[in-house]
Amino acid sequence: MRQHIAAIIVAAGRGTRAGTGVPKQWRMLAGRIVLAHTLDAFRQAGVTRLVVVVHPDDLDKADTLRAPDVAIVLGGDTRTASVRAALEALEGDAPRHVLIHDGARPLLSPTVIGDVCAALDHAVAAAPALPVVDALWRGENGQVAAAVSRADLFRAQTPQGFEFRAILAAHRAHLGDAADDVEIARAAGIETRITQGADDNLKLTYQTDFDRAERLIAARRRDDMDIRLGNGFDVHRFGPGKGCWLCGVLVPHERALQGHSDADVGMHALSDAIYGALAEGDIGRHFPPSDPQWKGAESHIFLRHAVGLMHARGYRLNNCDVTLICERPKIGPHAAAMQAALAAIMGCDMGQISVKATTSERLGFTGREEGIAAIATACLSRG
Repeated sequence: MRQHIAAIIVAAGRGTRAGTGVPKQWRMLAGRIVLAHTLDAFRQAGVTRLVVVVHPDDLDKADTLRAPDVAIVLGGDTRTASVRAALEALEGDAPRHVLIHDGARPLLSPTVIGDVCAALDHAVAAAPALPVVDALWRGENGQVAAAVSRADLFRAQTPQGFEFRAILAAHRAHLGDAADDVEIARAAGIETRITQGADDNLKLTYQTDFDRAERLIAARRRDDMDIRLGNGFDVHRFGPGKGCWLCGVLVPHERALQGHSDADVGMHALSDAIYGALAEGDIGRHFPPSDPQWKGAESHIFLRHAVGLMHARGYRLNNCDVTLICERPKIGPHAAAMQAALAAIMGCDMGQISVKATTSERLGFTGREEGIAAIATACLSRG
C-alpha cells in the first residue's frame, strides 16, 4: 500500500470527439465506465487515496464512483484549473507525493504507476513517456514541407508524479493554462525524470481508440483472468439487549446478538468470504478475539480491512451473496437497506451485493430462536 501517495484523476473535460455526445470518461468500455477502469488501475498499484475531478454537470454520474477511497472535487474551466482545485482540496491533509492522471487513460498498468512512484524516491518530479520512433514531418498546405529530427523526442503520458508541496507551489505561481503538469513544473524550475511509458497507456480520443481499448481489455482478460471464490459462515446467539446489527443495519428486535464485537453475523460471514477467497484465513486471524481492543468493535472495521486487502492484492469484487438464517426478525423489509450499507462500506454497486434470508423450518438452534446464522459467498477477479 502506498499510504503517502494520492492520485488525482482529471475527468472534468467535455471532449466528445469519440462520438455519442457523452464525455469520453463517462462512456462504457468493456461493460464498465471508463473512469472505473482508471480507478481500479491505481488500486491495483496500491494507491488507495483517489481524487476524481469532475465537471459540475457530471456530479450525478460521479455518484457511481463514490467509495471510501474516492473523493470527488469540482473542476474548473481548464485542465490546469481542475488540477489546482484537486491540489488545494488535498492540502489540508497533504500527501508526500501526488500522481496526476488523465481520466481517459484507463489502461495504464501497475508497472507504469510503480515506475513513477519509484522515481519519486529520488526526484521531485517524474513522468512516463515513450521515445518517438516514427519519422516526423512538418507539413504545409497538405504537403510535406520538411523532415524533423526525432532524436530526443518523447510522447508524454500520465500519471505524472510530483512532490506535493512543489507542484502545489508551481500551480499557484502559474498563470494561464498548460498542456500538462510537467510544463507547469518546468516553468517553476523543477526537473522531471522520464520513466518508461507503455503503448497500452493510450488516451481515448476517437472511436478508434475505444475499439482498440476494447480489444486490449479482452486480450488481458483472456491472458490474466484470475477468479477466486470464498465462503464464510458465522453464528451468534441471542442475549439481553434491543435490536440486532445485521449487514450494517440495526434491525428492531426484542433481543440483541451477543459477541466479542457488535456481533453483525452477516458482515462477519461476508468478511470471512473475502478473506477466504484471498487465502487469508478469517477475521480471527486479523482481529484476534483475545485482543481487548476489538471488544465491541463495529464490524465494518473488519469488512473494510478485507476489502482493502482485496484491492492491495489487485483483485476486485465481482459479486457477493449473503444469506441470513433465522425465524425472526424478518429480514425482507430491511434487505435493500442492508445492500446499500454494504455497498457503501465496500465501495461497489448495490447490484453486486445480494442479501436474503431463510428459516430453518423451526429446526435446530435458529428454529428455536436461540440465535442467527449467516453464510456468504464472494467472487473476486483479477485481470
